[in-house]
Amino acid sequence: MRVFVTGATGFIGTAVVRELLDAGHEVVGLARSDTAAAALTDSGAEVQRGSLDDLDSLHDGAAAADGVIHLAFSHDFSDYVAAGKQDLRAVETFGAALEGSGKPLVVTSGTLMLTMIAPGRLGTEEVVPDAGATGPRVASESAAIALAGRGVRTSVVRLSPSVHGKGDKGFVPRLIDIAREKGVSAYVGDGSNRWPAVHRLDAARLFRLAAEAAPAGSILHGAGEEGVPFRDIAEVIGRRLDVPVAGIAAEDAAEHFGFLSAAVPLDNPTSSALTRKRLGWDPVQPALIPDLEEGHYFDD
Repeated sequence: MRVFVTGATGFIGTAVVRELLDAGHEVVGLARSDTAAAALTDSGAEVQRGSLDDLDSLHDGAAAADGVIHLAFSHDFSDYVAAGKQDLRAVETFGAALEGSGKPLVVTSGTLMLTMIAPGRLGTEEVVPDAGATGPRVASESAAIALAGRGVRTSVVRLSPSVHGKGDKGFVPRLIDIAREKGVSAYVGDGSNRWPAVHRLDAARLFRLAAEAAPAGSILHGAGEEGVPFRDIAEVIGRRLDVPVAGIAAEDAAEHFGFLSAAVPLDNPTSSALTRKRLGWDPVQPALIPDLEEGHYFDD
């Protein structure tokens, strides 16, 4: 299968490209820069020049492929609404290119949306946003699922807030930076709120399986662990940095965590039981706490 991949040179994307190539697929990666293009070429993938704003390039890349894995997203926390609209336009463009073909379109979302649509309970793949629900990726997820009725084999992979592993530049490294800056590794309240987690290599395999075999209109959960108590994450960070570990009040979270303050206290237990059953996905890489204990997150 010839697969068009956006976000192909990112932390998760590079693992997805390698997973696809090793499984015998051809890969065409979207590249905004010469550096990204060179990295794709070195990996054995082909290059499609363009960006998420270049809808003609997105359409052409999808139309020439046997399937699409859409990973790219603008993580501009200062204007997440604009990023969500950009993402929706990309999904709609892929849908127009693939309509009626039966080809796969795998779209990326996040499990944190479950805290808005199913607060206080274990989130499953069967939990979907209500009509008219809002959120950075809610519209894209809904649009992708709707494309299943237009002859596109769509699936949505909701990733855990922590996709971890060597090279991670996401939530956990930022928590480590904050602990270094503040001299304390903190959690909100009693820290019992849970974050699901998945290793990037397990996530990469899930994306490949989705492209190969996910049923049309399916929602999949990239959660190797249902929920790691946030306090446990803070305790490892504190021990590795040799700084105190402490709970802080909710009203102090913004000052301590900055833009992460909205996410840190969220309780996001997430099941991936249906995903495992549908695709035979079995995470085998280290869990989050053992991965942190390996020490690579704390290398200067």
